[in-house]
Amino acid sequence: MGVTRAAVVTLDECKRVTGWSPQAERLLGYRAEEVLGRPVGVLSVRAGEADGGWPGSQADHGMPVHAVLRHRSGHALRAVTALHRLPVAGNVYLLLVADAEEHAEWQFRQALLHSLAADSSVALTIYGPDLRVAWANAAARKELPGDFAQYLGRSEGDLYPGSQVLSVGHPPSVTQMMGEVLASGQSVVDLLYRGRTLADPDREHVWSLSYYRLQDAAGLTLGVCEESVDVTDLYRAQHRLTLLNRAAARVGSTLDLDRTAEEFAEILVPEIADFIAVDLIGAVVDGWEPDARSVARTGDLRRAVHRSVREDLPEVVVPAGGTVGYAEGSPQWQCLASGRPVLNAVLAPSSPWLVKDSARSTLRRELGIHSHMVVPLRARDVTMGVATLMRWRNPEPFTPEDLLLVEELAARAAVCIDNARRFTRERHSALMLQRSLLPHDMPARAAVEAAYRYLPADTQAGVGGDWFDVLPLACARVGLVVGDVVGHGLRAAATMGRLRTAVHTLADLDLPPDELLAHLDDLVQRLAEEAEAAHPRGVEGVVGATCLYGVYDSVTRRATFASAGHPPPAIAHKNKPVEFCDIPTGPPLGVGGMPFEAVEVDIPDDCVLALYTDGLITASQSDADIGLARLSFALAHPDRPLEEITGTLERILLPDHPPDDVAFLVARPRPLPADCVASWRLAFDLETAGRARALTGERLAQWRLEELTFSAELIVSELVTNAIRHARGPVSLRLIRTEDRLICAVSDGSSTAPHMRRAAAGDEGGRGLFLVAQFAARWGTRHTTDGKIIWAEVLAPAAEAGTFIP
Repeated sequence: MGVTRAAVVTLDECKRVTGWSPQAERLLGYRAEEVLGRPVGVLSVRAGEADGGWPGSQADHGMPVHAVLRHRSGHALRAVTALHRLPVAGNVYLLLVADAEEHAEWQFRQALLHSLAADSSVALTIYGPDLRVAWANAAARKELPGDFAQYLGRSEGDLYPGSQVLSVGHPPSVTQMMGEVLASGQSVVDLLYRGRTLADPDREHVWSLSYYRLQDAAGLTLGVCEESVDVTDLYRAQHRLTLLNRAAARVGSTLDLDRTAEEFAEILVPEIADFIAVDLIGAVVDGWEPDARSVARTGDLRRAVHRSVREDLPEVVVPAGGTVGYAEGSPQWQCLASGRPVLNAVLAPSSPWLVKDSARSTLRRELGIHSHMVVPLRARDVTMGVATLMRWRNPEPFTPEDLLLVEELAARAAVCIDNARRFTRERHSALMLQRSLLPHDMPARAAVEAAYRYLPADTQAGVGGDWFDVLPLACARVGLVVGDVVGHGLRAAATMGRLRTAVHTLADLDLPPDELLAHLDDLVQRLAEEAEAAHPRGVEGVVGATCLYGVYDSVTRRATFASAGHPPPAIAHKNKPVEFCDIPTGPPLGVGGMPFEAVEVDIPDDCVLALYTDGLITASQSDADIGLARLSFALAHPDRPLEEITGTLERILLPDHPPDDVAFLVARPRPLPADCVASWRLAFDLETAGRARALTGERLAQWRLEELTFSAELIVSELVTNAIRHARGPVSLRLIRTEDRLICAVSDGSSTAPHMRRAAAGDEGGRGLFLVAQFAARWGTRHTTDGKIIWAEVLAPAAEAGTFIP
């Protein structure tokens, strides 16, 4: 019983009250003069009993005894008493009396204090007003080796050197924190603190700390009490869960194989390892299904990414993208062969596989790599590669818990890598289809010099339906085409291929641009009907496109354009700003019901034409006007090489990963000099054929093409004769000399096209066009607004072609 809190009564040998303390007066209500000299038993509720009713009145052993006493006011008081015989002359007793409830509370407090000091797992440390150690319970002393007396008077920094506060918004050191608590009296709870103890310096711990100020009954500050709970395991579990959540959010954010591997490495370094190398099977990198066991034999393993806590990457043996070689029996070899992880918590330098690998053995020794882990990247029970983790800066070895965490992260990353692999394969297939449908080389001897770019979109669909073409046409003309099919993916690429083939066919018929687009519009409507019938409820049935088609004539130096919902062409002049042609924009292909309108445009000799899809002007800016302004800037100085111009367009207008596929074509006209063209108006008379032969011979002599005289005169004679016999006037003859051929063109006023046939033995006619076809490299008919033109091309001798100067 606590003497300082109990009421004290002294008794003589007859158990009469000889002393009455103020605490006794407060507890029982009697004043001293009311009880002095009276038997103590009168205070008991059982005062009428033979023994006076006082519990334990015959004992003086001093043990607490429960009693029911009578308060002066008359009510019963449950109390605890203890009777002690004092070692003095005579029989003198000391009686201690306390309220039973207060005594029970006091006992609980005493037991609690004892348990906190001796048995509690919560470490308690009291720091005095000078913030020096004054006391610590048994749990706190376990963290301090040796006699605790040596730590009295030392600061927190002395007990836990190098530790740091993890909680945000608090002072960087615990000493500063305790100073604030001491000054303000405001408690701090659940402060995370990381460091090492003097008793366990090789292992890092995390504690949850709480601080509160200690004061005595008078309000005098005695110091600060620190409650410390070791939450290392909980912190690491939460940390692992956080890493898993981060990995779920970050790894696989794109379908790019390399980026996925980088995201996986970024999660693990420096959180788990000091270095990681992600090596993928070559087939995975190429997009094919991997075979891990064959890789263990052939060694086709490639470094996808590596990451280190140091920027100079001292751990790297193989550069990124290089082929990785691991010795047979190495952890990586075992991991590929078995599909199971390999943990070397303590990396022994005498390991056989390390002895065989001198480069890695030297690296281990120089850096002090002490712990090693290899984890397979497996998805669908197929190994995609391996991840190698090492520690050399972190002194703690890898644990089985670390291995479980890395396995979980590797499993998630492997699924993302497999998805990226599948996408890579599909994208490569789509790109292959797309590029096979696009022209590979520009015509070498067309009426324009051309350069182009096609860049697929950086999206899941990858490719789209953008296309371009340069089509050599009759009579030193060229067709320029650029188009954009709605949507992305294989369907758009396949539709693009069908439209491009149709444009080739229609262009060979020498249709004007507006008529060609009208026929193309009909084709797109039929394709849309077919797609709608095949997919009546899905967007896959949507088929549409935009297209710009133009024909440039190198003789007249003019171009005729027609547009089906496509951006207009740009003309980059040498001495004035870039001009965007005012082309009436018809409806996109597939809409139907509205005609297309063609417009003629003068094309200066020293300019550059640019045809493009809308992805070029909207790639980096949503505002098309800004894109057109940047296009004008990029096309400035058209006297540069075309490849340089296309490179400038790509660099200025396109981001690294364009959101839409882009195709653009730049063309520099190759106008024919006036002395390379000869034209005559001929009389509508059968004798005109002879004059046409004579004019042709004279002109070929001037051009030093005498070797072509016989063929050219025969062709001209037959074409003129055919026009006079079967057509109507006026009749004209034009000879055009290009770099590698001679073009003979005869025009008349009839729209009826001739047809070649084989004449029978008795026929007087029918051999003319047959002879033309035999002597000409190619021939054809071109319709005009007031008739037609029949033309034929004869290849020029190589020697003469080499001296041609346009």
